[in-house]
Amino acid sequence: MTTNSGAPSREPRPDEAEDNAFFPSPYSLTQYVPPRSEFDGVEHEGAYTEGRWKILTIATEERYLLCQNGRMFSTGNHPVETLLPLIHLMKAGFEVEIATVAGYPAKLEWWAMPGEDEAVRQAYESLKPKFKEPKKLSDVVAGELGDDSDYLAVFIPGGHGALLGLPDAEAVAHTLDWALDRDKYIITLCHGPAALLAVGRGGRQSPFEGYSMCVFPDALDEGANVDMGYIPGHLPWLLAEALQAQGITVLNDDMTGRVHRDRTLLSGDSPLAANNLGLLAADVLVQAVTPQS
Repeated sequence: MTTNSGAPSREPRPDEAEDNAFFPSPYSLTQYVPPRSEFDGVEHEGAYTEGRWKILTIATEERYLLCQNGRMFSTGNHPVETLLPLIHLMKAGFEVEIATVAGYPAKLEWWAMPGEDEAVRQAYESLKPKFKEPKKLSDVVAGELGDDSDYLAVFIPGGHGALLGLPDAEAVAHTLDWALDRDKYIITLCHGPAALLAVGRGGRQSPFEGYSMCVFPDALDEGANVDMGYIPGHLPWLLAEALQAQGITVLNDDMTGRVHRDRTLLSGDSPLAANNLGLLAADVLVQAVTPQS
């Protein structure tokens, strides 16, 4: 879709699978979806060989985000934000499991897949069966999150789809409480930190109060993302604002690829941070399982 001038349109593109639902505009995709990610190799390939420790990835199974104007954004997890950190962790030697709240297939923003990035494509193919048939998160909580659990970290990828369901899910809250109580690592970026809201609902003081982190900036979701047609309307609520209301310090107000570690919480600001977060997470987790001399 183009305008009369030949420039890509800023109008969101209709998703014919649902009434009044839209993909990002052609113009916004030229700004946000490069043909290749920033992946240029790993630093800890094969560093972990014992085979016990795994990464629990909590993906979204929801597709449509209702905006304030009644339009719906056709979303999911961003593929680069999901796959690029996992590349670094898998290459380091950690096994990855995928779970969704109800056990339905994970949803990816397929329009954001970098078409010329072989590493990201290969990672998707290797995990595709788990995305299509993920574990039900409540089953993981009930059967796999005891004191002797094999999960070393919980990874919550971004994409606007992370705003759907995860912040209100009891199983997400149980998973995060388990991770915090046992000093497991929590890795998240962009809109993925919406899941952290689950442990501060219903008047409960969030255990993340006093933590600092990077997230996707509200200013972009309120301004440029609407103006360029990346999202078809203003969001029903803003992520950084909601996190700050629970006592979490958001460090960034822009999108630069910044990452941050606060105790066992590792975070990044956007798709630009996916590679940096993967490098950080692999470094931290490899150190965690490497015997100290």
